[in-house]
Amino acid sequence: MTNPGALGGPTVGVLALQGGVAEHVELLEALGARVAAVRTPRDLTGSDGVRVDAMVLPGGESSVIDRLLRTFELFEPLREAIVGGLPTLATCAGLILLAEEVLDPAPGQQSLRVMDITVRRNAFGPQVASSVESLETTDGPVSVAFIRAPEVVRTGPGVAVVARRGPAIVAVRQRAITGLAFHPELTGETRFHRQLLTQVEVSARAS
Repeated sequence: MTNPGALGGPTVGVLALQGGVAEHVELLEALGARVAAVRTPRDLTGSDGVRVDAMVLPGGESSVIDRLLRTFELFEPLREAIVGGLPTLATCAGLILLAEEVLDPAPGQQSLRVMDITVRRNAFGPQVASSVESLETTDGPVSVAFIRAPEVVRTGPGVAVVARRGPAIVAVRQRAITGLAFHPELTGETRFHRQLLTQVEVSARAS
């Protein structure tokens, strides 16, 4: 991972407790962002001199990431930062972490409850049913990977639907938060990461 001070762009924190971290890091660095691995509250708040301007919550196993968030005492600080307006992009398991409600949680599983949505885990079958697909979104066409993807089964009034896979909602946006059921980072699709960096600029101008 590049030293966060080595590049001139905004600093994007990537939650690095479990799951597909490296692909997000590579994509963000290619877009000119500085990247910081976030594993503790200290990484998030800038106690080491690098305060993150945005966050990425990667795919992985949502129940494991939830448990590790609480183990490392990062659950509440991360939740507070996102509620406070930190631009955030979440993919697959990250989308589950954002949800107000998870219909089929693992035993003891919690979510950050920062997005007014209800999700269902593993809605499109097991890993052997994974696929790379072209998808139409409100932001334009994208090529993305579906791997044990969740589905959004309810959206609140402040949530915009960004994409569907057939009738199923697979991408949503609420304020500065974008949640994706799929993986753009695995196909090299940069649209959503570029939008995250743009959102950092918008938030900076508004503050």
